[in-house]
Amino acid sequence: MGVYLSTPKTEKFSEDGENDRLKFGLSSMQGWRATMEDAHAAFPDLDASTSFFGVYDGHGGKVVAKFCAKYLHQQVLKQETYLAGDIGTSVQKSFFRMDEMMRGQRGWRELAVLGDKINKFTGMIEGLIWSPRGSEKNDQIDDWAFEEGPHSDFAGPTSGSTACVAIIRENQLVVANAGDSRCVISRNGQAYNLSRDHKPDLEVERDRIFKAGGFIHAGRVNGSLNLARAIGDMEFKQNKFLPAEKQIVTASPDINIVELCDDDQFIVLACDGIWDCMSSQQLVDFIHEHLKSESKLSAVCEKVFDRCLAPTAGGEGCDNMTMILVQFKKITPSSSSSNDKSSTSKDIRIDSEPAVAET
Repeated sequence: MGVYLSTPKTEKFSEDGENDRLKFGLSSMQGWRATMEDAHAAFPDLDASTSFFGVYDGHGGKVVAKFCAKYLHQQVLKQETYLAGDIGTSVQKSFFRMDEMMRGQRGWRELAVLGDKINKFTGMIEGLIWSPRGSEKNDQIDDWAFEEGPHSDFAGPTSGSTACVAIIRENQLVVANAGDSRCVISRNGQAYNLSRDHKPDLEVERDRIFKAGGFIHAGRVNGSLNLARAIGDMEFKQNKFLPAEKQIVTASPDINIVELCDDDQFIVLACDGIWDCMSSQQLVDFIHEHLKSESKLSAVCEKVFDRCLAPTAGGEGCDNMTMILVQFKKITPSSSSSNDKSSTSKDIRIDSEPAVAET
């Protein structure tokens, strides 16, 4: 059946957690797809005042999604701009940093490990005849130092991944997105999109693709990729005369910063396996309904999967599914924010109108 299984894998891998600021639940399910290419990250205590959540939807393989889940939040913490309090710039730089880190010998070696290309008998990476210096502690090298080896000129992976990240500090929410995974907030029961799906037919994406020497055929970049932004996909990032943000496909994220208020109930991050089946408002309504009877947020995520899963292979409801639901506890106003709730709706920039017109 091609990329589909004869019967779906409906086993769900779920997790719940909370701190004094929020509670979260997440789940993932392979579904009808022959492989599971999604990954996620959930760190309610990234540091003493900050929470980090991310959904990564791989395509062409799982390694880039897994790489992002392992390293992107670490890079956010390491940015000088993060230490200075500029979360938006730090996460933007970290998206680009993923592409940089996946190049060269070090990048190739890490991707090989994440791709499970380890010989189970020898313990060596398949095809590797060179032994890296050091040990597993290399994973913690801060500067990701250059390594000599047979893959020193590795240009990076041809597979890729979306990345949709939400970072919460006090009453500030920072959302960064590249690709068609999505973050939505429920404000007084109304769904607002906090990210934009980066499809090739969007005017800003189409203009960049053409200027970089690419083309669009059948809604796909160069007739191949149905996304205009992603981490990885290095074959679309080979123009040496253009910066990273102007390549045919770019890892550059949209950044949306929202001041949370008492009307904000939860955010949901999910891959397109969910959004193919439900609009933003439909999902928010579904969550509200099931929060009445479910105390575990992961159980609500699982019910969403059951609702979306197709009865037969092919079409909508057959993709991998990953979802993170984050419910806010009491919002603590910051000294710089207004107590006037009527002004806070202006802080939602991606979709100034509620997301009711989606299909």
